[in-house]
Amino acid sequence: MTLDPLSLSARNLANHIARGTLSPVDVTRATLDRVAALNPQINAIVQDCGDEAMEAAEALDKRIKAGGRVGKLAGVPVTIKVITDQAGHATTNGTKLAADLVADEDSPFVARMRAEDALIIGRTNTPAFSYRWFTSNAQHGTTLNPRNADLTPGGSSGGAGAATAAGLGHIAHGTDIAGSIRYPAYACGVQGLRPSVGRVPSYNMTGGARPIGPQLMAVSGPLALRVDDLRLALEVMSGEEPGDPLSYPVLLTGPDLPRRAALVRRPDGMAVDPRILDDLDRAAAMLRAAGWEVEEPASVPPLTEAKELQIDLWLMDGFAEKAAAAEAEGDPGALALIGRFAARAAEFQPNQLSAALQRRLALMREWRMFLSDYPVVLMPVSGELPFKADEDLTGADALNRIWDAQLSQIALPLLALPGLSVCSGIIDGVPSGVQIVTPPWREDIALMAGEVLEQGFGTPQPWQG
Repeated sequence: MTLDPLSLSARNLANHIARGTLSPVDVTRATLDRVAALNPQINAIVQDCGDEAMEAAEALDKRIKAGGRVGKLAGVPVTIKVITDQAGHATTNGTKLAADLVADEDSPFVARMRAEDALIIGRTNTPAFSYRWFTSNAQHGTTLNPRNADLTPGGSSGGAGAATAAGLGHIAHGTDIAGSIRYPAYACGVQGLRPSVGRVPSYNMTGGARPIGPQLMAVSGPLALRVDDLRLALEVMSGEEPGDPLSYPVLLTGPDLPRRAALVRRPDGMAVDPRILDDLDRAAAMLRAAGWEVEEPASVPPLTEAKELQIDLWLMDGFAEKAAAAEAEGDPGALALIGRFAARAAEFQPNQLSAALQRRLALMREWRMFLSDYPVVLMPVSGELPFKADEDLTGADALNRIWDAQLSQIALPLLALPGLSVCSGIIDGVPSGVQIVTPPWREDIALMAGEVLEQGFGTPQPWQG
């Protein structure tokens, strides 16, 4: 094998494999060798799928040589987060409580990726119950940020972010209800896309019915080193599936929109690190140079209220059961989160749920109207540079500050908006990035703008250990 698979985009790698200029067996073996060399240092992949991947690669190789159909992700190595059903593996969600919850079938988007010949090399870590922007648990251990072990790799898809940054697969699956794709991408110096709600079908037979918050706000989506890899992953993962009645058959591209962007440097006046403000200014200049009109609007719809409503919906929906599960698991991060909101949860009255959902709709309307004027919004991913590892366990003041810094992480899902986290570079071992927000179902606009920024900031390079 003369070409280094990591030097190729996922699309180019699949094309090489389909044409026979690269062998899926060789690519898979090289990727698994890289996993063996680097993963012990960071613990991003916590369930091994290497034997299955090699078996699938050999079958794909035979099919290619026989002139059979080849999928869009032919031989592309991918990872799946342990929150998602994958046949033959435990859907642990980072807990000991679910250590033996083995799936009998794939979640719909996993089946779609397999049908397009993606090769699943492993399953990635998440904090217990996927509650934190930090990734450690008693079941699988702690995931380290390959860019800087003193920083969080993010969460809850911290394993996905770390695996992507280390080149352990071209595409990583993550989930996002309060930043769990966008923040690990930001913290690990890669790219991450939160799709529109209903874009990617994702249903766990092991999980039973979905609560209200996940129905309204939770999504599955991709992380990668390249924006086009996100686009290709979205093409494959998306679509309507009967197994997920909340999935919809919406086209991946929409009508032309004006190349007009809003620069929102401090949403709701939030505190933002100077380096992030500089990243946003540079991103705005890149868009202008590419022919976009970029403005700083005099007024922007609120995010803080959306953040608080997102938290309220989580607290109203089975909080006692969440607290009991956290106690049973004994995870420090989950218990700290439960403790922070316990008093607030105890005050809710039954009629507040309806009021919260009504107010949510009003806020969604405000943002949809704003996005009709500005199809792209540039804003921070977080108000702070990546947090120190386990900083949320250092006391109430730190936890409160972290939640304040994550305003856009928490608020945008309530508004049912997609978001793209674009890496703006790594300085002295500290990644940073900016966020692109678009109207629902217009990930194509986010990816188009994201490629402009990727060209300006530079494509992230994989950590070499």
